[in-house]
Amino acid sequence: MRPAFSRLFFVLLASSLGIASADEPQRVLELPGFTFNKLPAPAQRELATVFTDEFDYCGRPLTIAASLKKGDACKHTRRLAATAARLANEGSPASEIILSLARYQQSFATKRFTFKLDERLCHGAGADAKVTLVEFADFECPYCAAARPMVEELVRARPQVRACYFPFPLSAHPNAIPAGQAALFARDHGKFWAMHDQLFENQLSLSEGTIRELARKIGLDVPAMIKALAANKYTEELNASKEQGKAAGVDSTPSMYLNGRKLTLGISPEALLTAVDDELDWAAGNNAWPAN
Repeated sequence: MRPAFSRLFFVLLASSLGIASADEPQRVLELPGFTFNKLPAPAQRELATVFTDEFDYCGRPLTIAASLKKGDACKHTRRLAATAARLANEGSPASEIILSLARYQQSFATKRFTFKLDERLCHGAGADAKVTLVEFADFECPYCAAARPMVEELVRARPQVRACYFPFPLSAHPNAIPAGQAALFARDHGKFWAMHDQLFENQLSLSEGTIRELARKIGLDVPAMIKALAANKYTEELNASKEQGKAAGVDSTPSMYLNGRKLTLGISPEALLTAVDDELDWAAGNNAWPAN
């Protein structure tokens, strides 16, 4: 009888705390305003573990499940709950989700980096932007090409955001340095973003000849560009850009920073929106999470 009593006691205690046993993930995920119980069963189990093992991300003495169940969880906790659900749906186990969200949470209180911005390499909001996204990228990097429309959509969706590009040519890519130099030449002639877009759109066929043709297409003086690149006019500037990235911990491209805080959630439309909205709330709360 004792084991049965212990089991019943645990279930009742878990229920009162908003915690569920492993065979009750659906009950844990029956939360107002969410549709977590529509996830596949394996994802539900991992998500239920996250919600019952972790505490509210805005500091309340409640599990995530209990906080969401009350219906008054802060926006930050609700965003991270949605992030956890996305990661679970992608196949991440609870342990990895918990670690990923812990790193993200910690990033708000760690050292932020300061970058020397060139406004000609920025678009979106102006210098008074509430959130500045710095991206270190390589024109031959396929992941950078995939991130490009996400950043563009972010700038459209969040008018408070200014996005700034920092060239970070990788030695493994033979055309990365010529492409980076050509982009800086285009910048000096008022056409950086036109060249930026052309380079990414023609990434799979980049060569010195292609780069010259793209420069001609957007109206640049090609002989002048050839002369500038032959003289290594932009080599020092490219190296300085890479050094800024290395000093901030860039070890792959693309790497992104929001107001000097490194993005650790991976790069996706959802992760970028979450990171920006959290950054706005963090600033509005004077470096703390608003209660609502």
